[in-house]
Amino acid sequence: MNGYRSDSEESFLYFAYGSNLKKSEIKGTCLLAEPLAKALLPNHRLVFPRKSKNRGCGVASVQSCPGKGVWGCVYRIPESERANLYQREGCLEARDVSRNAYNAQMVEVLLDGDSEQPESALTFQANPQPNPPLPSDEYVGTIVAGACEWGIDANYISNLMKTETR
Repeated sequence: MNGYRSDSEESFLYFAYGSNLKKSEIKGTCLLAEPLAKALLPNHRLVFPRKSKNRGCGVASVQSCPGKGVWGCVYRIPESERANLYQREGCLEARDVSRNAYNAQMVEVLLDGDSEQPESALTFQANPQPNPPLPSDEYVGTIVAGACEWGIDANYISNLMKTETR
């Protein structure tokens, strides 16, 4: 527990798999995010289905895919910072979900990849766009750097590094 908040403040678990894997990225949005553990989202794959207006390239999402898995991490985030995270992800709860860049959803993740420790966590899934551009080298590099910070499986990182970029 960090010294910024009390143990009694309500919080939620957030599963990050894209640029928010990098601790400096999440801290730019949620200053009080507490890193907990690397985690695996089973039966999903990493995809790049939409263009980010801010980054100007394709950005990551998760998509259901039996037998595959997406590695990421789990942060504990205070409720007071939930709105910051939703805003960063282009998710406005008051508008129709089809108009959001990403939509919030609850998923079951395996902390440290251990099937004995499933945890419910919030994540965001992109609304796909037709013909999205490829991700940039810089964007994929941010995801790889975050995966390295968390000590995620070397084979997974190797596959991330093979992602086709523009």
